Amino acid sequence: MVEIAIMGHGVVGSGVANIITSHKQKLYSAVGEEIHLKKILDLREFPDLPYADKFTKDFDDILNDVEIRVVAEVMGGIHPAYEYTKKLLLAGKSVVTSNKELVAAKGAELLQIAKENNLNFLFEASVGGGIPIIRPINQCLVANNVMEIAGILNGTTNFILTKMIEDGMDFDAALKLAQDLGFAERNPEADVEGYDAVRKICILASLTFGKHVYPDNIHTEGITKITLEDVKFATKFDSVIKLIGDVKQLDDGKLDIFVAPMLIKKSSQLANIDNEFNGIMVRGDCTDDVVFYGKGAGSMPTASAVVADIVDCVKHLKRRKFLFWVDGSNENVLPYEQSKAAMYVRVEASAGDELKKIFGSDIKTVSNGANIAAITPVMTVKEFEEKTKDLKLLSKIRVGDL
Repeated sequence: MVEIAIMGHGVVGSGVANIITSHKQKLYSAVGEEIHLKKILDLREFPDLPYADKFTKDFDDILNDVEIRVVAEVMGGIHPAYEYTKKLLLAGKSVVTSNKELVAAKGAELLQIAKENNLNFLFEASVGGGIPIIRPINQCLVANNVMEIAGILNGTTNFILTKMIEDGMDFDAALKLAQDLGFAERNPEADVEGYDAVRKICILASLTFGKHVYPDNIHTEGITKITLEDVKFATKFDSVIKLIGDVKQLDDGKLDIFVAPMLIKKSSQLANIDNEFNGIMVRGDCTDDVVFYGKGAGSMPTASAVVADIVDCVKHLKRRKFLFWVDGSNENVLPYEQSKAAMYVRVEASAGDELKKIFGSDIKTVSNGANIAAITPVMTVKEFEEKTKDLKLLSKIRVGDL
């Protein structure tokens, strides 16, 4: 029997406890011995639960219990999750987490501590929730040179954009609906401003290219400036607007990485991923494009990935899985102003001649009478900003080649 503990009994933690206690035979078959839930850390009390006796409010009850070998951290946030995880690893316990904020900020350090102590620090649930992506990149696609990863990494923003595209709702109405249905938090900033997505693309970049990429200095745009006019104009270019996290390795080894709304062609595999679903495309030199699709959040999908990591840790109690990257300082990240792309622009109809003067008379434009929209040639962000500094832009959105 292997004893485990859970830190946090919220949406994900309760799902983990549910699976561990209700799927005992399934997990026994996978591991060859029983996985037994011994402790759950939470400041609240749950007297009506069948496992109410397992709760503790004292972290030391888990830290100092030599029988507990694996701990699931599902509290969220960096503090005290970081301090607790570090102490657990130093105490000889493997840790699994769904905490993208923790992995994006402290992943390199915690992986190093795990390595030094012959333990595992696993985080499959931190990027795609219930969508397997960490393990496939680390194992199934290991023969590939991965050239690019691009994905719809946030279900809240994808739900909002879907309602704008399909139902003609404006941003505020779509956000309220997402909140009413439980897809968006009361404070949706982390989702709609792109902070959640940038943490996830940084984790994928760190894993794929071997050096930690920190979110703080990565170009991040959300969807709060996307209007119904932009959504309607996108269809005229046979495209849809999605919030995309993207990283590609350039010939000089630099990483072109960002999060931003993008116009992508309706023929793209990512274009038809709608509502709260996520999709992650991995572009390899052997496999070409592989897309991972599913619900990126929710209690049971995310808990499923956490439990899978627990099982992996139990199978590797006396040896490490090779999941590792070294620390970095973002010196390998291309400055965003040097990133190249075509841009969608929208201006008032009266500025149409000026638009053609800047980008050439053969630029493709479409009009609704009041506004004119166009797709510019590919150029660096810096070149685009210089060309349009005196042009009154109503909108500017990056165009993706996905």
